[in-house]
Amino acid sequence: MHYLLFYDLAPDYLTRRQEYRREHLALTWKSHAAGELILGGALADPVDQAVLLFQVESTEAINRFIEADPYVKNGLVKNWTIRQWTTVVGEGASAPVKP
Repeated sequence: MHYLLFYDLAPDYLTRRQEYRREHLALTWKSHAAGELILGGALADPVDQAVLLFQVESTEAINRFIEADPYVKNGLVKNWTIRQWTTVVGEGASAPVKP
């Protein structure tokens, strides 16, 4: 199943992230190597949210990710939402529907 993790970023995210970025990126690449995190990154103009795409069977791995994330631990993320995403188009779609 696919899930989207939406992060609502703190207003000072860009000025504070450098201190925690190396640790955050290590966590993201570890999750990617485990086959859980497919894509992730901040939205641009304005940089007020980030979106991470996970392919996992349940939200357990995502919750572990959130708990370990230095951006969350240090207040760079104000809030987050996990949404299941029913993907229907594309090679990796979880529920492919063709015409």
